[in-house]
Amino acid sequence: MASLFTIEFAAKADLPAIVDIYNSTIAGRMVTADLNPVTAESRLSWFEEHDPAHRPLWVMKDGSRVAAWMSFQSFYGRPAYNATVEVSIYVHEDYRGSGAGSRLIEKALEECPRLEVSNLVGFVFGHNDPSLGLLRKFGFEQWGLLPGVAELDGIKRDLVIVGRKV
Repeated sequence: MASLFTIEFAAKADLPAIVDIYNSTIAGRMVTADLNPVTAESRLSWFEEHDPAHRPLWVMKDGSRVAAWMSFQSFYGRPAYNATVEVSIYVHEDYRGSGAGSRLIEKALEECPRLEVSNLVGFVFGHNDPSLGLLRKFGFEQWGLLPGVAELDGIKRDLVIVGRKV
């Protein structure tokens, strides 16, 4: 099925689908530290911070349907870190296990030279085995651990910092 997907830069019209996919992960308490759904309006400035030439936001589509998305965001916000980006990937529940996450990581790795990115980092909850496994498959290693820094429904959770040099 992955061969039918297209990957393109996100358009403003994609924002509601991006937000829907993001919100679908909140209840599972494995992917995001947000505890309540967000709105497309509240994510508009985040959306506008992305640009194809520097910090892209891509959507993976199955026809016209957004199946997944991936963003590059500046790491730590200081110029010395311009070659390092935080990568985030979110997959619609109907497409989990379809290879969408792998294809997006491949796209990220392909785009790094054009974007002058030499390090990819991710922040993943320690109990999120599927995401950690996916990233390890592509050569990401643990670069840090913040034990018990998140609290989800009364349970302290670790944040694993993973990274890969490109």
